[in-house]
Amino acid sequence: MKGPSTSDYLARMVIVVALLALPFLVAQAQIIPDSLRPPPVAREFRGIWVATVRNMDWPSRQDLSTEEQQQELLAILDRAASLKMNAVVFQIRPEADALYESKYEPWSRYLTGTQGKRPDPAWDPLEFAVTEAHKRGLELHAWFNPYRAAYWREAPTASTHVTKRRPALVRPYGQYLWMDPSLPEVRRRMMQTVLDVVHRYDIDGVHLDDYFYPYPERDAAGAKIEFPDSSSYAAYRRGGGKLDKAHWRRRNVDILIREFYASVKGEKMWVKVGISPFGIWRPANPPTVEAGIDSYDELYADSRKWLSEAWVDYLTPQLYWPVQPPEQSYPVLLQWWVGQNAKGRHVWPGLALYKLAITGPRKMSADDIVQEVQITRDTPGATGHVHFNARILMDNVEGIAGWLAELYAEPALTPASPWLDRIPPGRPVAAATRDTAARELTVRFAPQARQKIARWVVQTRVAGSWRATILPGADRRYILKDAESNADLVSVTAVDRSGNASAAAIVRPR
Repeated sequence: MKGPSTSDYLARMVIVVALLALPFLVAQAQIIPDSLRPPPVAREFRGIWVATVRNMDWPSRQDLSTEEQQQELLAILDRAASLKMNAVVFQIRPEADALYESKYEPWSRYLTGTQGKRPDPAWDPLEFAVTEAHKRGLELHAWFNPYRAAYWREAPTASTHVTKRRPALVRPYGQYLWMDPSLPEVRRRMMQTVLDVVHRYDIDGVHLDDYFYPYPERDAAGAKIEFPDSSSYAAYRRGGGKLDKAHWRRRNVDILIREFYASVKGEKMWVKVGISPFGIWRPANPPTVEAGIDSYDELYADSRKWLSEAWVDYLTPQLYWPVQPPEQSYPVLLQWWVGQNAKGRHVWPGLALYKLAITGPRKMSADDIVQEVQITRDTPGATGHVHFNARILMDNVEGIAGWLAELYAEPALTPASPWLDRIPPGRPVAAATRDTAARELTVRFAPQARQKIARWVVQTRVAGSWRATILPGADRRYILKDAESNADLVSVTAVDRSGNASAAAIVRPR
């Protein structure tokens, strides 16, 4: 049997030393009864999509150096953390490629300018993003596109790309190359890619966007172009299949979604599975919604079924419309989606930050976004939201960063997912010591035994008022300065990866 590595041994020794030291510190502090516990911290998913396709959000160009790419990514993470957001949804497979080290798919053209060309100097953007996000207390959800093989069908592809290795899986459609969703090998490739990432990276979630069967393309005459899967459908019928083509297409996508959820849970139960479908399931659902793509019959995405069958941990319908008019109304659609959630999964709608930067009748304002965040908070069953997209936030279009800073004035934990795990961590070990001369209060904390902690909630009471701070799970110390150092009570709560919170360790500083 292989023994522990040097790094494992050192990590264990750090834990042992911390646990040996803390009892002495705790002995210096008076343990306070739970009756003095602080108010609960807010629970709200506050996410931002970071799109890499067409260099939409990151990296801004394909000719940046490794250092420049890293600095751009750190700036996005810093902005999210400074606004007290708590999650980043990072696109790593935009077109059967990889923005990470993969043995299955080639390096993305959006990273290096040439598909299949590795970064130089070498680095792994996903590993970097996970590490840096966690340092900032942010969840990192890896975002995959399941079927798109190329955004431009004329674009050169690497020798290791699916278009070269398995061209029989690929269909041209409009400007795109698309993998045929009906083919079992396409599903196997997708699952192989996802599970490789889940296994090797410390991600918090996996995420699929709204591209299943492609959005309808039209020819020069304006006629809808049929997706070229007639040969696949004919083979299905010859094999005894009875479904009509529309039901068959939905069944193909349903199989992927069901297997996707089950396979991720088989690898790591705590990794959340999310999908962000088009925001209208079908026109007339609800009755006032009269306009919009029929995602059920055009994208063949039965997203209502995925939610009602609990094939997701969270659904993020893209509700990219303002409060009015009623035929595409944000609150009306949100209420409808919440009503489809019979099994109590998370509903975290997508908000159209990108519409702040457009012109014409589809434009939205920062006030629209503020209203929609508030409406979401007031809607029972909706417990968060995700903004599209990061470039708008970084450019601070219409001063949106300032508006979000006001909305997110207080920190928030992501909502718990009790169907994944209901057992909270044990009460942490905590102590607080005051240095009056330096006007500093140092709070030290550690988990019981070897429990994995995702977040710490440190709450301090100053002059009768409680203040909360959420810290990364790797932290073991928090220093308060100046007026904050006058806290007379300190509470420390441990939170695990499923969002379960421990009993608070409440101490009086000495």
